[in-house]
Amino acid sequence: MDPLNVEALIAEITSDLNDTSKAPDLDALLARGKRALAFDLADARLYSLIGEIKYRQGEKGEAYKLFDQARNLSKTEIHALQRSIGRNIEAGDLAKAVGEIDILLRRWPDQFSAISEGLPTILSNPDGYQAVLAAIRAEAPWRAILIYALSKTPRGIDYANRLLLDLTGSSAPPNSSELSAVISGYFRQKEYGPAYRLFLFSLSDQERKLGGYIFNSKFEPVSRGKPFDWQIPGQSGLEVTFITSQDAVEGEGGATVRFLNTPVKSAALQQLVSLPSGSYKISLIASARNLKLPKGLFWSIKCVDSAGEIARFNIPEGTYNRQTLSQDFSVGPAACPIQLLTLQTAAIAESWRFRYVGTLVMHNLSIERVPS
Repeated sequence: MDPLNVEALIAEITSDLNDTSKAPDLDALLARGKRALAFDLADARLYSLIGEIKYRQGEKGEAYKLFDQARNLSKTEIHALQRSIGRNIEAGDLAKAVGEIDILLRRWPDQFSAISEGLPTILSNPDGYQAVLAAIRAEAPWRAILIYALSKTPRGIDYANRLLLDLTGSSAPPNSSELSAVISGYFRQKEYGPAYRLFLFSLSDQERKLGGYIFNSKFEPVSRGKPFDWQIPGQSGLEVTFITSQDAVEGEGGATVRFLNTPVKSAALQQLVSLPSGSYKISLIASARNLKLPKGLFWSIKCVDSAGEIARFNIPEGTYNRQTLSQDFSVGPAACPIQLLTLQTAAIAESWRFRYVGTLVMHNLSIERVPS
């Protein structure tokens, strides 16, 4: 091979070092790397490759000198950065390791998996945790992938939860996708309590005014799509809109469900709620215009971990204005920490004999605890 063809030589040495099917001839590779270095003393990659060979030969002190030389020539030399990160984690210099992780992932965003194993060690240390928090508070571009990766493991999710809580109220608060990732991670582990607490603690001062057993009971159009907020499953046959009383005609604000004269199956609106065992009343203030519900329309409360229905609250047909409807129900002492509240029909098949027509406006839907 032409010794001046450094690109080809680097590619070949890298391939030999990465070949897991056979042990590389480290002495031969070292000799070739040194010969190439004589023709190009400013190529950081060559110092890094020679350093890796020395590292594998057990000469770690010499290897790290070469890695440092590589980084003096190029702050973003990928292999030297990875080895330096590992060295600083082992040495306990976690703030420096995080700084190098930031450099690495800004330049090489696809290398997150290469450093992910060291993250629990970093986050378990107060200095390391604070360094990571400072980086993501400064909107490090790897923030989202860090939160998502941590949310996938039982060990990592508590760190992700803590990071989001510490970001709450800062200049870079958690966004809905980050919260959803961590809350979904808790759901996969069936840890509903921490999931709900994270949702509550992440609310802004304005959002806290919408709190209650049902979040945003007046259907203000402020939803950010977080879990435990209103969700509108996509389906044909109806339209759902949230309108404030100021924007609505005749002050009729709330959630408007307009049926399009077609069959309607499944859910129109839903929200996860957390109801401890006890007695409750669900109340709805609603208006309707020419409402025809051939297979019924009702609010259903079900335990997330079982198919059993806790309560069903029917919506009447017809035309009416600000009618108040209520129903008592109870949540038993059996384990059911999280429930799903759903507005749905009883239709099983989309038969055109059962077409839904009219408009329903729900001004307020609330759940309150009552004495047993």
